[in-house]
Amino acid sequence: MQRPMDATGNRASVVIKLHQTVNESNSSPSNPATDHSQRKCDANEITEQIPLAANPSILLHLLSSYELEPNDLAALEGTCKFFRSPANFEPDAALSLPELAALDTCCQKAMFKSMKHEEKEKLKQRCGGSWKLVLGYLLVGERNYRREKSQVIAGLGHSIVVTTKGDVYSFGANRSGQLGLGNTKDQFEPCLIRSLQGIRITQAAVGSRQTMLVTDTGSVYKFGQDAFGDLESSGTGTYTSSPKLLESLKGIFVVQASIGGKFSAVLSREGQVYTFSWGREARLGHASELTDVEPRLLSGPLENALVVQIAAGYCYLLMLAYQPTGMSVYSVGCGQGGKLGHGDKRNLVIPALVQHFHAQDVKPLSIYAGAFHCAALALDGRVFTWGWSGHGCLGHGNVGECVCLPTEVEDLKYVKARHLSAGDYTTFVVADNGDVYFFGSGTSLLVQADGVEKDTVLTPKLATSIVALNEKIAQISATHAWDYQGLASAHHTLVLTESGRLYSFGGGEKGQLGVKLVEGQEGRSTLDRVDIDGLA
Repeated sequence: MQRPMDATGNRASVVIKLHQTVNESNSSPSNPATDHSQRKCDANEITEQIPLAANPSILLHLLSSYELEPNDLAALEGTCKFFRSPANFEPDAALSLPELAALDTCCQKAMFKSMKHEEKEKLKQRCGGSWKLVLGYLLVGERNYRREKSQVIAGLGHSIVVTTKGDVYSFGANRSGQLGLGNTKDQFEPCLIRSLQGIRITQAAVGSRQTMLVTDTGSVYKFGQDAFGDLESSGTGTYTSSPKLLESLKGIFVVQASIGGKFSAVLSREGQVYTFSWGREARLGHASELTDVEPRLLSGPLENALVVQIAAGYCYLLMLAYQPTGMSVYSVGCGQGGKLGHGDKRNLVIPALVQHFHAQDVKPLSIYAGAFHCAALALDGRVFTWGWSGHGCLGHGNVGECVCLPTEVEDLKYVKARHLSAGDYTTFVVADNGDVYFFGSGTSLLVQADGVEKDTVLTPKLATSIVALNEKIAQISATHAWDYQGLASAHHTLVLTESGRLYSFGGGEKGQLGVKLVEGQEGRSTLDRVDIDGLA
């Protein structure tokens, strides 16, 4: 049996129709320069009677408004001379219509629109010299960590939800102020962080008693435990209960944050990675203590790479680097269990390329860091896992063994995946046909696999309670922080649908499910709706 092929979607149909319409047009092209004022025309004014080839401004409007993929725009150039020719539009008369459409789409993105002209041109060259490639770089971030989209993040006992408008809701455990509400009271229903009103949040990261929020202007707010060293003490340590701007990142336009068990990391707009804490013995390429709060630029081969995604595990960091010919995975930190993916269990003090993907001709698309295991989604929809296999979280049918190289999950060979979630010995896989699979520690999350709650799920099984929703899943977030205090009831899962509905299940005695459980109940296996507006 072969892996199913993608069906032609609406955007691909638009490309085909545009190509056919232009080729069939008998009208002579007008001077594009005279049509420049029409570039902002209303789509309702476009009718079938308008010869599109004679109106490049309308074509440009269509190409931009349909949000075509970079490869679709490239296909237009490759199959039609009209789309390869200079369009004679500002800001560069030499650019083709597809290139202009890519530039227009880039300018709609928060992280791009604020860049100076010189910065945009530099990014273009780093991406390969094309605006289509720059658009591809921007879209990877939107897809892999839902930048500028609604998103849900399950922490260790608390939850963070970001709406499409950039508002933030929090609920659950709040001992260290990790909900950002200005107090330390646990919350059993979603609470809007009002101190952030007027500030648009585009991405969020959650750790154990810590939260970081990234704004559309590249700033970062943090609340909860102040330092990682405090997390290992018996007390609560020092904390901040209201969002506090990280002044140490001033001058760095941040697009993503990720929190591990002993350190946190941020990714800049320019594709550079900075880490906080846990550099002792040069674990992350620099010398610092757990209490260090200064960002340190990762050294080594990544200095000249264009990193597009980061994923922090308990004691290691994965990075996805963007290249015109495909993407590459790098790793750094603790190598115990083989979770760095280099075929051994050595620690790495500077990032190194995970060469196994290239050796197997696999093109990684996105990366996911569990507490002690890793997962990657390939461009063709295959799923790869490696690291510790506790509770069967790698999906290879074994427990307790280490897998030191990225290995395809054989039982998903005929499944085309489009989204993954790696937690604390748990893994979810969302397929393009709507199915959701689970493997790993079922007890900690109260997951129903093939209709039954199991302590250990060694190979992918249908997550029947999620599939029963009969909705297209946009994101699944399972607690990925290691439960160092042994509180099984702290683990939970959030499920966000394409229609904007939020569901939760798992441990919930601290309120992290968004509802207050009955007395004596520690969690639930059924999915219940959590009412928050603005997630669609």
